[in-house]
Amino acid sequence: MAHDLDEILTHIDKLNELDTSAVEPMAQVLHDVDETAALREDVERTPLGTETALRNAPVSGAGYFKVPLVIER
Repeated sequence: MAHDLDEILTHIDKLNELDTSAVEPMAQVLHDVDETAALREDVERTPLGTETALRNAPVSGAGYFKVPLVIER
């Protein structure tokens, strides 16, 4: 893990060498089209519903997805 962390820090040092003084700070990466090109409208929609959500589940029961046991007690 120490080796991986060292490689990450070395990469960050290389990034710090770049001159970013002419780059404007950004809070969100957007397309050049307009200010909200990467965002969709916030429109209220009908919830999916349990039956629809579980329709393609390989195994379900009691309104939930059933998955293989991962942790034994």
